[in-house]
Amino acid sequence: QVQLMESGGGLVQPGGSLRLSCAASGSIFSVNYMGWYRQAPGKLRELVASIYSDGSIKCADSVKDRFTISRNNALNTAYLQMSSLKPEDTAVYYCQGRVNGDGYWGQGTQVTVSS
Repeated sequence: QVQLMESGGGLVQPGGSLRLSCAASGSIFSVNYMGWYRQAPGKLRELVASIYSDGSIKCADSVKDRFTISRNNALNTAYLQMSSLKPEDTAVYYCQGRVNGDGYWGQGTQVTVSS
């Protein structure tokens, strides 16, 4: 059974940085896509950034100058480096992956940006 596990969330002051990790585990033959989404209270879940196995990247306009997505294919892990964090970045951040042709979600990790 495939699982995605996020880590690295927490409380950070405005202007600070955090690095999120998403590790896929289980019987894995291929990881085509990994993406980070976020959902703030009362809002819809939105795409933050995604990365494909060929290295191509998509990033939301609201974060493209501050967040960087990367992946380690050997570890089946994706990362989201977040810098210059703003209070409006506060949300639960979810990892999504297409593993062995099927889609999976992680359980989410809370990121709170507050002074």
